[in-house]
Amino acid sequence: MVNPDTPLAGLKVVELARVLAGPWVGQTLADLGADVLKVESPDGDGTRQWGPPWIEREGTDGEKLREAAYYHACNRGKRGIVADFTDADDLARVQALCRDADVVVENFLPGKLAKYGLDHQTIRAANPGVVYCSITGFGQTGPRRDEPGYDFVLQAMSGMMSLTGEPDGAPMKHGLSISDLACGLYSTIAIQSALLMRARTGNGQHIDMALMDCSVALLANQAMTFFTTGENPPRMGNAHAQVSAYGVFETADGPVVLAPANDGLFRKLLSVLGRGDLLGDTRFASNESRLAHRDELDAIIAGETRTMRRDALLAACADAGIPAGPINDLGEVFADPQVRARGMQVKLDGGIPGLRSPFAFSNASLAIGKPSPKLGEHDEND
Repeated sequence: MVNPDTPLAGLKVVELARVLAGPWVGQTLADLGADVLKVESPDGDGTRQWGPPWIEREGTDGEKLREAAYYHACNRGKRGIVADFTDADDLARVQALCRDADVVVENFLPGKLAKYGLDHQTIRAANPGVVYCSITGFGQTGPRRDEPGYDFVLQAMSGMMSLTGEPDGAPMKHGLSISDLACGLYSTIAIQSALLMRARTGNGQHIDMALMDCSVALLANQAMTFFTTGENPPRMGNAHAQVSAYGVFETADGPVVLAPANDGLFRKLLSVLGRGDLLGDTRFASNESRLAHRDELDAIIAGETRTMRRDALLAACADAGIPAGPINDLGEVFADPQVRARGMQVKLDGGIPGLRSPFAFSNASLAIGKPSPKLGEHDEND
């Protein structure tokens, strides 16, 4: 049933996608109130088997169903059907769904859907207003267009890994599938923008999204450093290339992150640490000079923080308005009073856990409650 209080109530989305980037788009749109129909092959989305850990529930036929928690991380709130594109009846059904959709999201290799009549040109001929979003590793154009794209590979190829890790250590990937997730979020922005444009022009369009493009786009200030200097920014571990003091410091009972990112905050930190004697030290008078004397400064700060209790230091920083925080594991994250107050952990129907999409509207609600569809689960009355 359509919830009229959600931002995307009434929007029809067909998801021809699997794994993470495409399904992340579908889940985000579903949380915002869209009716998202996930189309899977008879074998199902491969992430259903990406366990452990597993989530168990009753299947559509009453049998015990075991699915990977990974699958449930990116498929909440959708309906689902099973379709074999080599079966004429199944294919005709999917084609009809796309002709009636506001949005189609797919992550097949370029050109692969044309033989099934599910490509943008074919769908657009019958549905001129469709917003058709293609997600691939390298995009619809360019010399790598036909290559598959996987998050780990894209983190490496995009330069992300060259920037991540300790200075004297090996390049490291991010702890999350950041290329997939970023592409999913950028794709969601693009879809909403195209829908707004359709409201003005009446026309849909094809959106060409590439994990490589989105990963390179995340280089942000590091790319600007390269453009300016012609040199690859070095890996710096937990340090910041452009700000000092800024990093992880040990206390008597655990590490903290301190991020006094301007001169005023740095002076406040010196006061909190009882080092007001350094306020006139020219080595630390500006961010530029602090960067030039980073090792000396970090040693001074570390010498002070090691004598303090973690919570006492964090409380003093909070009172002074200095950005600082503990390094939480996930148990600590979801026990944090702020995270609990914001309701970031949710319980879906059937007791399945989930993460709330981080949208908070003044005059709209989210459609969070329905878990990921069982393989082929489809309620025409939803």
